[in-house]
This record gives sequence, C-alpha cells and structure tokens, in this order.
Amino acid sequence: METILLFIAAAGAGMQAIIGLSFFISCVCEKEPRATVYSGIQFLLMLGLVMLLFYLNTIGFFETNSGLTFLIIGLALAGGLCFFLMRKTESNPRALDGTKGLILGEVPPTDERDTVFARNRTLRPGSEEYKTYYEMRPEFENSDAARREKGGPLGHPGAIDRPHDRPNVAATLASLSIPLHLSQPEKFNPPAHPAFKGQRVELNPGSASTRVKGYTLGIGANLVGICEINPLWVYSHRGEVFNENWDDWGRKLELTHKYAVVFATEMAFELVGTAPHTPTTIASMGNYAQGAFIATQLAAFISNLGYSATANHLRHYDTLLVPLAVDAGLGETGRLGYLMTKDYGPRVRLGAVTTDLPLVPDKPVDIGVVDFCRICKKCAHCCPSSSIPLGDQEEANGTFRWKLNAETCFDYWGKVGTDCNICMRVCPWSHASTLPHQLIRSLIARNRYSRQLFNLMDDIFYGTKPKPKPAPEWARYKNGD
Repeated sequence: METILLFIAAAGAGMQAIIGLSFFISCVCEKEPRATVYSGIQFLLMLGLVMLLFYLNTIGFFETNSGLTFLIIGLALAGGLCFFLMRKTESNPRALDGTKGLILGEVPPTDERDTVFARNRTLRPGSEEYKTYYEMRPEFENSDAARREKGGPLGHPGAIDRPHDRPNVAATLASLSIPLHLSQPEKFNPPAHPAFKGQRVELNPGSASTRVKGYTLGIGANLVGICEINPLWVYSHRGEVFNENWDDWGRKLELTHKYAVVFATEMAFELVGTAPHTPTTIASMGNYAQGAFIATQLAAFISNLGYSATANHLRHYDTLLVPLAVDAGLGETGRLGYLMTKDYGPRVRLGAVTTDLPLVPDKPVDIGVVDFCRICKKCAHCCPSSSIPLGDQEEANGTFRWKLNAETCFDYWGKVGTDCNICMRVCPWSHASTLPHQLIRSLIARNRYSRQLFNLMDDIFYGTKPKPKPAPEWARYKNGD
C-alpha cells in the first residue's frame, strides 16, 4: 500500500510540476514579465515539492507510521482540493435559456439609426437625413456634433501613436476595403449562381446544419452555431448607408428569415495585447474583413442551394449579433458587453448569415460568465472612460444585463483614434490559447470556486491593471518598441 500511495503522490507532484513549467513557458511566450517571474517562482516551489518527496523517500520517512500518516493526509487534502475545484457546480438557469432568460419585461426595438456608429458615420451635416434624425432625437445633436469636430468615428486615426502611426493606420484601412466592397446588395444578399438558378437542393435540417457549419469552419471561422431568430434582435430601421443608397436610410426592416448561422473568429493575441494602441485596430479590422468574407461566402453557398440568405458583417447588419450568438450557443454576454466564449473569452469578432434554409438550432450554454464577471471587474477598473459598470447586472431596456455606456466609450475612441480594446486585453479570459490557459478556462467554465481562485491568481500574476505588451516588429508604433 505504501508503494502505491507513494507512486500516486509522485505522479501527482510530477504532473503539478509539468503544469507549472508549461505555465512558465506560456508566460515567457506571452511576453508578460510580471507573470514570468511569479510563474517561475511557482514552478520552483512545485519542483521543490517533488524533490522533497523523493528525499523523504530515500531516507525512509514514509516507512514510519508518522510518514505514512503524513502521506495519506497529504493525498487526501490534494484529492479533496482537486475534487472541490474540478467538480461541476450548479448551473445558471438564465444562461441555459439564452436571451429569453434575460428578458424581464417589454424590450423596445433597436433602431440602427440610434447607434453611435450610424449617427457619426452616416449622417451628413446639412442633409435631409441629418435634419430628420435630430428632430427625432435632439438629445444627441450637440454631443454628436462635438464628436464629429474631432474627426469622425475614430477621431484622428492612430492619434495615440503619432508620429509613428502611419503604417498601422495604412494596414487598418487596407482591411476595411474588404467589408466596403462586400457592402453592395448583390454581395450581402447574393443571387444563386447561374448554374443553380431555379434549382433547390432538398436537405433535411440535420444534414443542412452539418454542411453549413462545416463550410463555415472550413473557410476560416473558429466557432459556429445556429439559432432561431428572435425578432427582438432585428433592427427596426436601417441606419447605416453605404454605396450612396440613401433611399435605404430610415427604411423599416422586415426580416422573413427564421434562422441565423452565427460565427466567431479569434483575434490575434499579440495585437490585442497592445491595446489601446494601433496594432489592436489592425486586429479588429482584419477580423472584420475575415468576417465579411466568411459571411458573404456562406450566404452565396446557401443561395446556391436554392434558399434565401443574407450576410451580416461590418458594413451590413440586419440584426444584433451578440444576442444571436448567445442563442446560438457560442457563449454568454460579459460585463464588458462583448460575447464571452469559452475558448477565447471576448477576443473574437462576430458575423452571421440569416436564412430560410431549415436548420437545427443549437442550445445556449452556461460557461460561468455571469459568476466570473461578478467576481472579476477587471475590465471596469481598467476602462479609461469608466464606461463599464462596476455593479451587478440590472434591468436595462427590458433585459437583465450589464449595460455599457456606448457614448463615453465611443468618445474615448475618438480621443485615441483606435477602437481601444483595453477591456478585451485585460480580461483574464483573453489570455493566449496555451495549454495552461485552456485548462484554466475549462475549470472556470464548470466550477464557481475555480472562478474565485483563478481571478485572484490572475491579479497576482498579471496585476490588477495590466500594461500593454510590446507590438510585434512589423506593427511597431513607436521608436524602440
């Protein structure tokens, strides 16, 4: 029995040391000086435990009654701790109901004209649309005018990194050309290829779902799910206009599609890590370009099957994508207002295709986001514009959630000339997809006590207000970076 117990203890201690070493290597690769030091100390302590175990064995300590008792108590404590941190704790019933679980009362429709993007990007001073909108929403006119004077949606692009911002701004705008090109109606709402015109492929919903998901992942998505479209998450009126199609502005939207295929693409860790500097905007726009490509390709694929399909991407949205992603089982909404996914946290961008192709919806998931965000609050503490609430979830427009202050958030974008992304960078769920972080994500997704432990550890290892990381050489934004 002594031999078996000793073998179990040695295996457990050795595995612990290996995990400690892999975490240390991960911190080095992540270019996190503070975490590297702390993880190095942690690894040395774990290695010391292994050496102590072998030393005590060589001197025959475990052959004594006290030594055997010590070994049994140690294994019992370690086993109990593992069970305590790894077992599945109670689920959040609201999360398992998707967005339906968050509805508390009447949810007013969302008018795309009211979004900060539409107001500042689309409305032209002196135009009829400008006059019509501010007669309808006079409370926004002065603040919007002041924001436009600073240069537009992003103020002066790259302002935070001047005078070395030009290459990164050039890269950002290069990616923007893809969504703009795909904002034409025949792109986001494509007709069937002439070879398939007038033909419909009859597929059962299960087979269609498998093909659609496989194709979406095959052309670049990292995550994909399907949901039935709740009309609450469809914009009531068109607010964004591209290609000078001004007759479309203010048009009431009526979506007849029943299903949405929602996907996410992972944003580059090394670029997001520089937020709020210009490399993070390269990542954002690069993912938006990728999302536009995936959405239009997927819409064309479904159209070629003989069904109606519409791409939703950066330059054409009919729907609110975060609620659809929640209902499609891609994750939950976090404190910062982004979708939180199990594999990448908030470090993703979303796209979707709505369609009348019969599909099998996925189920919403509970990955512990509400509990985790309630404990963490790091994004709120680090937000330079105090746009993220520090308190608990509250009722907002008929739904139970944390409500981001989009106005002050957008104002800060204009100040720094980027889309900020600080909240995304500092989120403990945004770390690189290395083995230790994958293990931690799995634990916090299933166990509430792990969420408390790893929130504390993240503060210790990475700090309560982590600093931006250096940019890769090709995306430098200052001399000596």
